Amino acid sequence: MSDILKSSATVAYRDLPADQFAAGVRQAGTVLVDVRRPDEFGAGHLPGALNIDVTGLDFARRITTLNPNRPTYVYCRSGARSAKAAAQLSAAGFGQVHNLAGGILDWGSPLVR
Repeated sequence: MSDILKSSATVAYRDLPADQFAAGVRQAGTVLVDVRRPDEFGAGHLPGALNIDVTGLDFARRITTLNPNRPTYVYCRSGARSAKAAAQLSAAGFGQVHNLAGGILDWGSPLVR
C-alpha cells in the first residue's frame, strides 16, 4: 500500500507516491512546500513551490503564514525531511498534509530553477 496514513495522537499525514502527489498539487487551492535548504531549492524545485527549510530556525514561525485549512503538499530530496515537516504541520493544526514518498528522487518530472 503506497498511500500510507501516518498518525499518532497528535499528528496525521499521508505519504503519497509521485503520481498521486502530482495529481494533488494540480488541484486548486493547494499549497506546495519544498522543505529543503535554499541552495537545494535553487538548484531545482517543483513548479509553484514555496521554500520553507525544515532545518531552519524559523520553520515553526514561517509555517504560521500558511493557511492550515488548505491541502498542503510537502517534499524534499528523499522524503525524510518532508516527513518531519509533515508531522510538524499536522501537529500545528494543518488538517490535510501530504508528503511525497521518495522525494524528488522519485518525482520523475522536470524541475524548475
